Amino acid sequence: MGTNRKSFTVSLLLTMSMLLAACGGNGNTKGTTDAGSTGAPGTGAEATAAAEPVKLEFWTIALQPTFNDYFNNLITQYESSHPGVTVEWKDYPYDAISQRLLTSTASGKSPDVVNLNTEFASQLGSKGALLNLNEYLTDEQAKSYFEGIYNSTVLGGQAYALPWYTGTEVLFMNKKLVEKAGLDPASPPQTREELVEWARQVHEKTGAAGYAQQLVSKLFPIDGIPILNEDKTAAAFNTPEAEAMITQMRDLMKEGVVLKEDADFSKQIQYFSGEQVAFQLSGPTFINFIKTSAPDVYKNTIAVPLPTGKANLRLSNSMNLVVPQKSKNPQQAVEFAAFLTNAENQTAFSRVANTLPSSKASIQDPFFTDSDGSLEAEAKVASSQSLDKATDYMVGVPSAADINSALARGLQEILMNGADIKETLNKVEKEVNNIISQGS
Repeated sequence: MGTNRKSFTVSLLLTMSMLLAACGGNGNTKGTTDAGSTGAPGTGAEATAAAEPVKLEFWTIALQPTFNDYFNNLITQYESSHPGVTVEWKDYPYDAISQRLLTSTASGKSPDVVNLNTEFASQLGSKGALLNLNEYLTDEQAKSYFEGIYNSTVLGGQAYALPWYTGTEVLFMNKKLVEKAGLDPASPPQTREELVEWARQVHEKTGAAGYAQQLVSKLFPIDGIPILNEDKTAAAFNTPEAEAMITQMRDLMKEGVVLKEDADFSKQIQYFSGEQVAFQLSGPTFINFIKTSAPDVYKNTIAVPLPTGKANLRLSNSMNLVVPQKSKNPQQAVEFAAFLTNAENQTAFSRVANTLPSSKASIQDPFFTDSDGSLEAEAKVASSQSLDKATDYMVGVPSAADINSALARGLQEILMNGADIKETLNKVEKEVNNIISQGS
């Protein structure tokens, strides 16, 4: 894994260098998209015809052939409402798209609209390789997305991506254990501190632990502790707040409130299935596993919105659409990206792909509000209700994977092996600064 990560980092650095070399302005005139044709629900009927034929190249990640009907229908709608514009859709595996973007851009054949995750979009945006979409969108369009998700790729006031489909965790509760502990599942915990108190009471009354936890870097931003400084030039996590967060986690593990283990997803399923823990913090994909491994526990499980930490946010994991600086048709490209991510089309995609939308109006649809009482429906409703506080937190540098790994190892040293908190934070801070100096 380490070799693969280093290879990816090198590839990413090379990609960004060549993209930058290929940038330097596309010579296109800044414009404003038509609200009726893009961000607002609709089909873009008000869009004006292109003066000359325009061909947009649209790239996605691993969506063919499963969603061919959905996208082919949308492309047909868009072309019908935009005379003179045609869309060529290409789909690539996740691991291949960065290299494809490098090759095409370097050869002067940049795609026009590209599907990227938030980490990669932020890195390319910070290097000036993507169009600033704020120059093309109306305020109404920008505000049609959930603010935290939209702002996840806003750097220095410039928006480098339109958020598309997303996901966020919910809190699964073993109703039997919660009620045995004297707690009311109808009034679930709202904050991480309240969750800790619930977990402590579960442990005292039933002997089960509260929950299992994987020791990962996201524990820092959940409590409002930034991993890097604002300009991404140095570590910023070595703070008294980080010491307090880790100290609390260490104490909870000693008490047995949180299992003393670096529990990955499979271990967490195992512990919840065996009723060794009462809570699971996870995405809805968890349901399929628990349904298979422990049907009786599945029947006794409910889903509620995830309690928030000190930062009062919930981490999401979004896919985005970006427009490279070298797009030859930026106006039409932004219009198409906004069309794909408007509320109507995001709602339709959620229905066929079972994803969460990033558009506010979408979650008013009964698909996200109605529940038949099943755990799957409860999780979907809880997830959609969580989006108002959703944010994609990203390290934002090409060496993000190595930085995340360094933080995870530091947490393991402290919480599993008993290393000193301050000494370990100092050591990891030095390691992260070295990574940045070598990789950014």
